[in-house]
Amino acid sequence: MTTARASSAVGTSSPTDTSSPTDTSSPTDTSPATGTTLVIGATGTTGSRVAVQLTAAGHMVKAAGRKAAPVAGAEPVRFDWYDPGTHATALDGVDRVYVVPPVGDPDPAAVVLPFLRRARAVGVRRAVLLSASSIPEGGPAVGLVHQALPGIFDEWAVLRPSWFMQNFTGSHMHAQSIRTDGIILTATGTGRIGFVDAEDIAAVAVHALTDVRAPNTDLVLTGPEVLGYDDIATVVTEVTGRPVIHHPLSYEELRDRLTALMPEEFAAMLAGMDQAIAEGAENRVTDSVQRVTGRPARGFRAVLKRELRHGN
Repeated sequence: MTTARASSAVGTSSPTDTSSPTDTSSPTDTSPATGTTLVIGATGTTGSRVAVQLTAAGHMVKAAGRKAAPVAGAEPVRFDWYDPGTHATALDGVDRVYVVPPVGDPDPAAVVLPFLRRARAVGVRRAVLLSASSIPEGGPAVGLVHQALPGIFDEWAVLRPSWFMQNFTGSHMHAQSIRTDGIILTATGTGRIGFVDAEDIAAVAVHALTDVRAPNTDLVLTGPEVLGYDDIATVVTEVTGRPVIHHPLSYEELRDRLTALMPEEFAAMLAGMDQAIAEGAENRVTDSVQRVTGRPARGFRAVLKRELRHGN
């Protein structure tokens, strides 16, 4: 099963790529940004990495989350999309913001757009939005935020990553089913995806937030190769030594499974994304990571080995 944030929301560098996860070098002018960056979702898959890379590069960061969890080198601040009372403190002293919309909300624009307008009114001048390769400007859910963003900020970017390589490690449902059952369940059939490393997404986000010139565009982010879930299962088997298979489901079967875990409307949207993959919608790679960061995107085998070394 896939998630919106994993497309969330699509390649490859050499398996021997050993670039540091905090490498933010760029062939363009990257004079240090002044002010402070608010990182929403600072303990999440991309937000945590964005916060780490920003602080490692010497930038000031406010790490926002519902529990204001400590993040090394950053100022923790409580933030809840559905509690506007937390927004003023989070925005105080901030001039840039990394925006991760509320996960699982079929209508994030209802809470994200008022926040972004408030941010602009209090002096935030640049916003970088996390969207998904599967959701175009003006499309459903975060696509409406994407559409409105250039009208709110003069400096902006929308990151549209493919499905995350980290879906197969850590606590994601794919990783859990791999560990417990040796199975990956999707409705993608033989469709292929340009899976992307969350570290690469974060590296692009850091540039988009801090480079002298904002991208002022959307960036579809993929890894260096397209892989089907059968390919993923093969690589996981080879790297871990544990047999893993891809078990295909129908759209209806996946939708019904997801409905037990989340609102029906969101489950149907996610199952629909899998169906789109089966029809070839994500069979592409881009050079966005290379163009923005100055280094190649990392390949899945290398990332899987790295994540396992780190205990993920």
